[in-house]
Amino acid sequence: MPHTIHCPSGLTGSIRGLKVREERVLADRKLQKAGSIVDELLRACWEETHDAGPYDFEGGAIDWNKVLQGDRFFALLEIRALTYGAEYGFAVTCREEGCRARIDWEFDLQKLPVRALSDESRAAFVGGNRFETLLPDAGKRVWFRLFTGADERKLPALRKNAGERMLSAMLAFRVVEVEGVEDRERRRFVEDLSMRDADFLVDEFDRVDCGVDTTIEIECPECFARQDVQLPFDQTFFLPGKARTARRRDRSGSSPA
Repeated sequence: MPHTIHCPSGLTGSIRGLKVREERVLADRKLQKAGSIVDELLRACWEETHDAGPYDFEGGAIDWNKVLQGDRFFALLEIRALTYGAEYGFAVTCREEGCRARIDWEFDLQKLPVRALSDESRAAFVGGNRFETLLPDAGKRVWFRLFTGADERKLPALRKNAGERMLSAMLAFRVVEVEGVEDRERRRFVEDLSMRDADFLVDEFDRVDCGVDTTIEIECPECFARQDVQLPFDQTFFLPGKARTARRRDRSGSSPA
């Protein structure tokens, strides 16, 4: 049965859960290399658009390249929850020195906080995806953009090429204009920013954006240290949760060979 969701920007539509045929999408190496798995899953599972929100889709079909990153991830969470249920199990290593124990954790995806796109941000996005702020130390105005699907597909290559300069590369990727700075000098300007200005700029990105807060608190079962981690998002995200896997294992173990 189709399920109606309301994305953070106001984009509203009906989705369905994953089908067996989507397994080929998850296993397609070409799609993995091109960073297109998310797009393919969204196209397959989005059934109907009820409200386009801030987007102008020519012909009515959703162009996921134009959709904000926050909407895309929210839709994926809903697709995963509709397919297997909201419980998601994952494992991480304790960060405490002298412990480093494996932490198996399960979390309800639908308890993640969702931040809606404000009216102010919607107007700026519709007006060309340009957002303005003033850097406290540099004293210059800068204009930046929110990430869309098209930007998301470029992130793996950006991370690969950035090396140890990931922060400056990410800031330069999002900043589209700096007051009094020519475009060819923009990257150098960003690299010369004070860390206070860089931190301020990242906060501004978050302030005007929409999406899902994926930071969760977990506790190590060995040393009982509590730590914040980012919800893991990889291919195992689209596999059944631990409870369902355990039930399946129990059924198999009790059945005749």
